[in-house]
Amino acid sequence: MTPFTKQTKYAQSEQVERNWVVVDATDQTLGRLAAQVAMILRGKTKPNFTPSVDCGDFVIVINADKINLAAKRADSKEYYSNTYYPGGARFTSFKNMLKNKPEYIIEHAVKGMLPKNILGREIGRKLKVYAGPNHPHAAQQPKAVELPYQEK
Repeated sequence: MTPFTKQTKYAQSEQVERNWVVVDATDQTLGRLAAQVAMILRGKTKPNFTPSVDCGDFVIVINADKINLAAKRADSKEYYSNTYYPGGARFTSFKNMLKNKPEYIIEHAVKGMLPKNILGREIGRKLKVYAGPNHPHAAQQPKAVELPYQEK
């Protein structure tokens, strides 16, 4: 084996440095915000990204009640749930969900953009969403990030 052999470096889950990031959802479009947050959660903004390892940061989303959708989309979007009894389908409009559970809107959108496996569920636990501007994670010293997020 020659000393000039190139080898790919894979991140180990024990060696990954995880930071805390705050994202303000005020006047952001839901899909664009969710895509950026999913990239940060997954770790795709870091140079040592490895698809099979949780490399991402913790993300705190504040002001979830001030999220936007396109005008017609806000009228037509519905969230589906089911009680699994006959006739148990339940539909909730976006406007009603924004009034009652604004955190769920962003959680649902971001988790839909993560992998559908054990790793995706593990990554999804690092997302913290709050309706107002306050959050209980000040001890972790999160840094604010402007979107679109690109690490330099």
